[in-house]
Amino acid sequence: MDKRQFLSSAAVLGAVAAPAFARKPVSNQACAASPTLLTIAGDIKRHNRGALDPALDQLMKKQLVKFDEAYTFDFQSIASLPSVTIKPTLEYDGHPHTLSGPLLTDVLAHVGAPEAGDTKVLLRAIDGYVVMLTLDAVRANRFIVATQLDGKPMPLGGLGPLWAVYDADRIPELAAKALNERFVTCPWAVYQIQVIAA
Repeated sequence: MDKRQFLSSAAVLGAVAAPAFARKPVSNQACAASPTLLTIAGDIKRHNRGALDPALDQLMKKQLVKFDEAYTFDFQSIASLPSVTIKPTLEYDGHPHTLSGPLLTDVLAHVGAPEAGDTKVLLRAIDGYVVMLTLDAVRANRFIVATQLDGKPMPLGGLGPLWAVYDADRIPELAAKALNERFVTCPWAVYQIQVIAA
């Protein structure tokens, strides 16, 4: 069983085993209407939440994320950004699929990330998979933060709810690779981005 399958199984077992009274609602001013899906921290100019809370931000704490301030998106706020559509052939079934969501560069611009091409962009998935890219690479490959797959929101436990991905079929050096090698820099279930100015 690979790590992603193990984490999915553990989450299901935890949800079934946890008694209804075990969890109390937590107030979060940044996303009072709906849960946060993406937290961006580091060298950004806009913020809507405070420091990482080691007691309540357990996943980020376990993955050694640190920040004093960050910007958070819920589904509505990220889906409200201008959207683009791509149709890559996916490695999981060998078929083309329609993915849509904002360009990652637009998401980063929204939070006031530096525009220098050598700015580092660290993409972190729920399972701990981490990819570090330069902003130049993000631009060149036209990464999107996909919110929809084939016209439907992507569930947690699948490839979502957010997937940092590009259209590998339209990038010659990636299209020339075997299908299972085209998306190594595309973490699905991305939930945290760290921006590091050069």
